[in-house]
Parts: sequence; structure tokens; C-alpha cells
Amino acid sequence: MATQERITRQATLRARNIGGIDETTVELESGVTVLAGRNATNRTSLLQAFMAALGGEYASLKADADEGEAVLELDDETYRRTLRRSGGTTVMGGEPYLEDAELADLFAFLLESNPARRAVTTGDDLREIILRPVDTDEIEAEITRLTAEKDQINDELERLETIQTDLPELERQRTTLQDRIEEKRAELEEVKEAIENAESEIERRQDDQNELEEKLSELRERRSDLEDVRFDLETERESLAALRDEREELEADREDLPDVESLDREAIDEEIDRLQRQSQEIDGVVSQLQSIVQFNEEMLEGSHPEIRELLADETDGGSAEAVTEQLLEDEETVQCWTCGSEVRRSEIESTIDRLRSLQEEKLSERDELEERIQSLRSDRREIDQARRKRERIEDRLEDVTDEIDRRERRLEELTDRRDEIESEIDDLESEAAELEDQSESESESESDDETEETDDGSLLELNRRANELEFSLGRLERDLETTNEEIEEIESALDERERLEERREEIREELEELRTRIDRIEREAVESFNEHMDAVLEVLEYDNIDRIWIERVGETVREGRRTVERTAFDLHIVRSTEDGQTYEDTIDHLSESEREVTGLIFALAGYLVHEVYDDVPFMLLDSLEALDSNRIAALVEYFREYTDFLVVALLPEDAEAIDDSHERITEI
Repeated sequence: MATQERITRQATLRARNIGGIDETTVELESGVTVLAGRNATNRTSLLQAFMAALGGEYASLKADADEGEAVLELDDETYRRTLRRSGGTTVMGGEPYLEDAELADLFAFLLESNPARRAVTTGDDLREIILRPVDTDEIEAEITRLTAEKDQINDELERLETIQTDLPELERQRTTLQDRIEEKRAELEEVKEAIENAESEIERRQDDQNELEEKLSELRERRSDLEDVRFDLETERESLAALRDEREELEADREDLPDVESLDREAIDEEIDRLQRQSQEIDGVVSQLQSIVQFNEEMLEGSHPEIRELLADETDGGSAEAVTEQLLEDEETVQCWTCGSEVRRSEIESTIDRLRSLQEEKLSERDELEERIQSLRSDRREIDQARRKRERIEDRLEDVTDEIDRRERRLEELTDRRDEIESEIDDLESEAAELEDQSESESESESDDETEETDDGSLLELNRRANELEFSLGRLERDLETTNEEIEEIESALDERERLEERREEIREELEELRTRIDRIEREAVESFNEHMDAVLEVLEYDNIDRIWIERVGETVREGRRTVERTAFDLHIVRSTEDGQTYEDTIDHLSESEREVTGLIFALAGYLVHEVYDDVPFMLLDSLEALDSNRIAALVEYFREYTDFLVVALLPEDAEAIDDSHERITEI
């Protein structure tokens, strides 16, 4: 993100019944805003209100309220988030700034429980945190789809290469067919001319020749019908063969589908709902634990103003300051703020530590639930996809089977029709032959002296020859038409080759981008962390640390039944001895201050690599007490370069180190 000069922006937040807030309104300008105050002064609650209005899911309702809201006015737009208690959980509503706040929850809302910030301290999988917003399942599905499309294009291009070699042979075949058609047409014209001459002679014969002509005409019609039926039979057989091939392919595809019918999708939905409710319940517990820990820490310090005043009223003649001195004067024991008895300070501190540990356990449990929810959602998508594909195949199989049955019935009908017409033709030829013989006999008896010559064959033979020629001519013309269509199809397909090659190159680039997207995110996150960690160590003057850096390493892991190669993030800490020798240390040996800074820089790396600044103009910080005041001030100045609004909650003594030019809010 370029650190260029920004235009001043105005924002107003109104919060009601959020955390410990009854109702408040704060106004701020872009830049750094410091929430200065002691613990339990609703600073974290105000940050939760910001998170809620921006779209985050981890705000809590005030303990004695059933509903609340956070309203953010920014750039002449108003964003509202409502909270409502229902069945022991908090239901979010309204129209916040972000529709999906996952990136902001991970890398912009850097409160104490932030997963990216805690990952370094708790030893979580750093790579998983960085890649959590990336839908790897969707990327894999898109890679599968594009790979299938590329394979189809490759197959089509291979087919084009093959059919291109067929083109010269098809063109020679077309020329041969055209020549044969011309020959047949010429021969048919000769036969037709002979028939006309013979018919002219017949017309001069007796009237009984009309019956012969009628028979011959009927014979021609039947032969034409026979030709049509034979053509229909051939077409039906070809269509039937294609349908049977398609049915076999569909049945094979159906066999290859995974068996998801045995999986209970409804049970998966119920499990997801159950886990989500459990996660929300844990969020409520975590919020309550946070409030309890903060309150008890404040009481242990003797700094809660209202309780201090109450205890002062109960002490005869004592002031609030005197009571505080009584609470703190003995380092070994303190006065219990619930029962008033003297208890060992170490016991209270031990209780607070156990509460913190419980909070950490609950946060880890919530993270595990979220991973389980994501896994179940992935299973549900696979079940739905397989079922939809099976339904499409089943529907198409049913259509193809119905079409096969219809065409088989049609084939039987055409076969019966062909046999019927052939029988009729045989009868007509016999009748026509008898009539022609009778006509010739009568003609010879009437004029023995006069002999008439006809063409080389009888009129019946001429008609039979003409019909055969017409049938052959029709077949040749259909063959020519088919050949022309094949040539046109090849030429048209070849015209598509350039477009297919361009699309294949586009797919190759898309696949390259998809396959390297995760690698790019990993690489940029590591580079960003290492760069900023080096800079911050120098700015904060951690002289006893040479370097803290992340290394990407390969490892073999199991995913289900498969063994796959993946990368991991290894965190390295390098220190030097007094004599200048360097050695590698472990995260366990870092001070609390060093670990907090490392976690914040890791969150900043995720913020930058996912370009969260384009989605939300706010970054929120609290729980920086592990750092000294000067380092807090330096860290705030470092972070301010990467966001429009940086809102940070600080204790009064830490806030004093912040530049006076930055805005402060002391009353919430």
C-alpha cells in the first residue's frame, strides 16, 4: 500500500448496549485515534462496536440488555449493525460496512484474541492463518474445470489435424461422384428418350394399351416409394447406432460417479448448525472471560474508580486514596473486593492466570470448530455436485432410452413397409409383363406384313432400367451431399482452429495463475513479514535480537488417504552473544514484549498481502501493555502508514508517549 498523503476523512460511531457500554457517540478523523483510559473503562467495548459496525462477528451484548446496535457514519454513508439475544446466543443483523468481514477479523481487528496476532504466541500454523481467507477448494475446482476444457480443446485440435489429412481424399471423392452423376444423368436421358419413343408407338396401338400404361405408372410410383423407405431405414439405423453409443457412454459415466447416496446430507447440515451454535456459545464465553480478567486485573491494581469509591465510603474517615494504599501496601496479601477478607495476592493472580488459560483454550476450541465447519461445507458441496451430475445423467439416459425405443419401433414399421412395397412391385411387374405380351401378340396378329421395331428392350425393361438409374442417381446425389457437408464441416472446423489455440493459451495462463496463486500469497506474506520485522526491530531498538524471520519449507503431510507435498512457515529467531557469535533461539525464549510485536507484524503481513486496506479503512489495536510506552508510540507511528483510521486503546501512561497531534478520546 503506497504511503501517500491521504485526504482527511470524518467518521462518527454511535454504540448502544455493546460490551459494557450503555450508550455513547464518538467522532474521529482519519489518522491515529487514541482511546486513553484505565482498564474496565469500555475501551475494548468501543473497539467491539467499531468491529460490529464494520461487519465483524465478535461483538457482545451488554450483560443486562436484550438488544443493541452500532452505527457508523463514514463518507456520507451510514452503516448499521444490530445485536439481539435469542436462545442464549447473539444474533447479528442490519447492513454493516462489509458483507464478509473474514479478512478484517483476521488482519485488521487486532485485539488481544485476534487469531493472526495470537498465532505466534500459541504456536499455531502460520501458513494456515495466512491462507484461511483463500478458498482452496474453489481454486482446485476451477483448476479441474479449466483442465477439462483444455483437454477438450486439445482433443479437438488433434481431431482437426486428423480430419485435415482427410480433406484431399474427400475432395477427390467429390470429383468422382460429380463425374458419376453426370454419366448417370446422361444415361437416364437416353433411357427416357427411348421410353418416350416406345410410348409414342404404344399410343398408336389399341386402347387396351392404356391399362399397361397405368400399371407402369403405378409401378414407377411404388419404386419411388421403395427408394424413400430404404433411405429412411438407413437413416434410422445410423441414428439408432449413435443413440446406443451415447447410452453406453452415459452408463459408463454413471458407474464412474462416487456413491454419495449413502451419505446423509441432512445430518451434515445439522452438524454444521450444531457446530456454529457451539462456536457462538464459545464466543460469548470468551467475551465474558475477557471482561472478568480485565476487571480482576484492575481490582488487583486497586484502580477501578467506582469500587475504590465504594470501599472508601465503607472505611471510617478514609479517602479513596487511603483505601488504594491499603489495597496495595502489602505485596503478599490484598483485601478481597467481594467479601472484604485478606487473601494472598498470588492466589488471585493464579486464578486470573487460570482464567486466561481457559480463554486461550476456548479460542483454540473455536478455531477447531471453524476448521470442522469448513471441512463439512466442503463435503456438502461435493455431495451436491455428485448428486446433480447423477441426476443429469439419469435424465439424459431416460431420454436416450425412450428415443431408442421409439426408433426401434419406427425401424420395425419401416422394415414391414419395405417388404410390403417389394411384394406389391413384384405383383405389378408380373401384371405389366402379361399386359405387354398380350399387346405384342395382338399387334402381330393384326398385321403379319408389317413389322414394327422397338428399342433394344421392351418398354417394361426400359422403365425398370429408368427406375434403377433414378435410384442410383439419388444415392449418388445423397453421397455427394454428405461429402460436401463433410468438406464444409472440416473447412469450418479448420477456421475455428486459431480461436481454439488462442483459448488454449488463455486457459494455460489462467491455470498458471491459479496454480501459483497460493504460492504467490505464501511468498509475498513471508517477504512482507521479514521486511517489516527487520524494520520494526530496528525502530523499536531490540538490541538483543539480530533477526526474526520466516522461512518457507516443504513438508510431506497426509490429507485423508493421500500423501501430499505442501509448504510450512518456520519461524526463526537469531541472537548474538557478547563476543559476536550468532545462534538460533526459540519462540519460548522471547520476552512477552517481543512476542507481541512479532504477532502484530505477522498480522500486518497478512493485512498487506491480502490488501485488506482496499476493503476496510480501519485498523484496531489494544492490549499493548507488554510493550513500554516509547515502543508503543513507535509501533503506532509504524502502523499508521497502512490504514486511514488507526484506533488504538492505551493506558493513560502509555498514551502520554503518543504524539500530541493525534486525536484522543478519554470519555466513553
